Amino acid sequence: MDVKRTISQMTLEEKAGLLSGLDFWHTKPVKRLDVESCMVSDGPHGLRKQDENADHMSINEAIKAICFPAGCATAASFDREVLTTLGEAIGDACQHEKVSIVLGPAVNIKRSPLCGRNFEYYSEDPYLAGEIAASFIGGVQSRGVGTSIKHFACNNQEYRRMSSNSVVDERTLREIYLPAFETAVKRAKPWTVMCSYNLINGTYACENPWLLTQVLRDEWGFDGYVMSDWGATDDRVESIKAGLDLEMPASGGENDKRIVQAVREGKLDEHLVDLCCEHILTVNQRYLDHAKPSTPWDKQAQHQLARKLAAECMVLLKNEGGLLPLQKDQKIAVIGKFAKQPRFQGGGSSHINFSQVTSAWDELADEPNIVYADGYNIDSDDPDEQLLSEAEIAARDTDVVVIFAGLPDRYESEGYDRTHMRMPKCQEELIERISAVNPNIVVVLHNGAPIEMPWLDDVGAVLEAYLGGQAVGGAVVDILFGKVNPSGRLPESFPACLKDNSSYPWYGGEKDTAKYCEGVFVGYRWYDKKHMAVLFPFGYGLSYTDFRYDNLKLSANEIKDTDTLTVTLDVTNVGSMVGKEVVQLYVTDRQSTVIRPVRELKGFEKVALQPGQTKTVTFTLSKRAFAYWNIQLHDWHVETGTFGIQIGQSSRDIVLEKDVDVLSTVALPRAITLNSIFVDLMAEPSMAEILKPLIEMFKQSMGGSGESADGSNTITDDMLQALIAFTPLRSLMSFANGQIKYDDLVALVERMNQTK
Repeated sequence: MDVKRTISQMTLEEKAGLLSGLDFWHTKPVKRLDVESCMVSDGPHGLRKQDENADHMSINEAIKAICFPAGCATAASFDREVLTTLGEAIGDACQHEKVSIVLGPAVNIKRSPLCGRNFEYYSEDPYLAGEIAASFIGGVQSRGVGTSIKHFACNNQEYRRMSSNSVVDERTLREIYLPAFETAVKRAKPWTVMCSYNLINGTYACENPWLLTQVLRDEWGFDGYVMSDWGATDDRVESIKAGLDLEMPASGGENDKRIVQAVREGKLDEHLVDLCCEHILTVNQRYLDHAKPSTPWDKQAQHQLARKLAAECMVLLKNEGGLLPLQKDQKIAVIGKFAKQPRFQGGGSSHINFSQVTSAWDELADEPNIVYADGYNIDSDDPDEQLLSEAEIAARDTDVVVIFAGLPDRYESEGYDRTHMRMPKCQEELIERISAVNPNIVVVLHNGAPIEMPWLDDVGAVLEAYLGGQAVGGAVVDILFGKVNPSGRLPESFPACLKDNSSYPWYGGEKDTAKYCEGVFVGYRWYDKKHMAVLFPFGYGLSYTDFRYDNLKLSANEIKDTDTLTVTLDVTNVGSMVGKEVVQLYVTDRQSTVIRPVRELKGFEKVALQPGQTKTVTFTLSKRAFAYWNIQLHDWHVETGTFGIQIGQSSRDIVLEKDVDVLSTVALPRAITLNSIFVDLMAEPSMAEILKPLIEMFKQSMGGSGESADGSNTITDDMLQALIAFTPLRSLMSFANGQIKYDDLVALVERMNQTK
């Protein structure tokens, strides 16, 4: 199709109609011009395809599909290949089902553990989220199917999500909430972007020209189409001006008529309507050119793939005394309803009508030395004494107890937020009661976000399975018995309690205003800055083997901010079992004049190692690894100074580090005025020379340091230095005993500005 020629042949009404859905899931056709309808479907972790009469929130049934691990789990893999493979599998399913766009990935930052949709999001860290998202997008789109990265932007709570105004400062937007989108757009080029429901600094995302045009298209080079989240559109005419191409779902023709009316009344440039049509038709044609509905969809093979991927995502949080892996000859009690009915996905628009499910008990039921007890009811938080007693009996005479616990469906879902971080009371009491009769307890967790663990000291091992998809039970058994060595790492910090989270005082906001008062200090950036104890830090995870790090090398000791720095190190498996290690690279600014996090993740690589094997890991760092967002320049800026290159096994466990000196090639604009203070001016050698006589005059006028009649110090040297340091130039008229006049100061300021 010649897209521009086709648009030139369309009536205004046809063009306006093209800018909203035909129904819940299809774009509109223009049959007389052979413009075909294309289907979009939910699916960040599987295909949720419904028919034309279906809803957005999965009340009506979708086709049977494979439910893969959710975003909370796949991010824990810290493995780009896992996400690429997942994307390829979902892309094949889309081709088979004639779906042009899969609505995902969801890359919103985990600002608070309470967000009801955290199970669908990747991380509290924008670098990790961006890398993971780009890999997923690349996998899907390699199959000739598009993605819709979402929700753009600052959709970090479900409470009042359709009316809430996210109030975020410029630097925080650029450093925390936009980079994951930026990385994915620039590197993986998603075909579409879905804008969020909320307002950002007073303007709805769907009609925000700064967001949708200036940043997304002009700065990042996005060339696909922007669609609304379902029902997010406010003023359709203004949203077209801002850069929103497609309104979803259908508006019953109401907004089509408003578009036509606005064009005819001269309130909307028809060229902008044409541009929206061009974006939509270009992407649709891209799919049609690559459509392969004959693509096979082997659901059984994908079920096995789901099991393999789930095992890559699980995080071993605790393993005292080598309690894991389990041995088949041990007498084991399996306790907890989740062992038979695992929680493996979240609720809402991403809910997959799974093709089958493998529970842990499905894998273990035939083992003669393994017994089972329910322990609790999933649908109630209240402890059940009979179930607790049965669990105690089952646990009493066994070598090991494996308790399956976590959060029920009703605790986490799209549409509402959690109110606390605790597990149901019945599960906490179960762990307490079992710990009294058997000290060898393994807890397997099924949850989409961090939880508090008041029982942690009473158990020997904890395996975080997250929401691992329909084959999660088999994957858990693979980990528990050592068929697979756990290699997941936490993509989010687990705080000791909710109030420790940086957004705690403000999360949810006041009615429709949500102020992001914590700024850039989200997740580990906050906990590390505060030196605050956490339950488990960002990037943390154990293995059944051990790794040694050696031979950290930098390609240079000094670089300019325009250069790249190559970092290499060796990693050795010093244990007796094959395993995978996640090597994490953090950068710390040792001399920053702006308030920055202690360290920030700027690289990671997952390496597989045989026992005794050594591999060299290489990272390449560019300007962005050292930069912060400067609100004067409205750009990324690197200060001249020393930066630490830190290699860690988590944000709290730095095992190797070296420094590099970085020279900034960009001078910050700074005009010297009468209000400039001495400490800032003296930082520049050229200014220090000019100001020396004035400082001496200042000291003399203050009487210098000395003792009073009773021997006490009147003005100490430290006090005098501080007085001078924080005094503005204008104050010399007051403190120099009349020796400095106003005109002298004006001339001095002019001279210093010229000297710069």
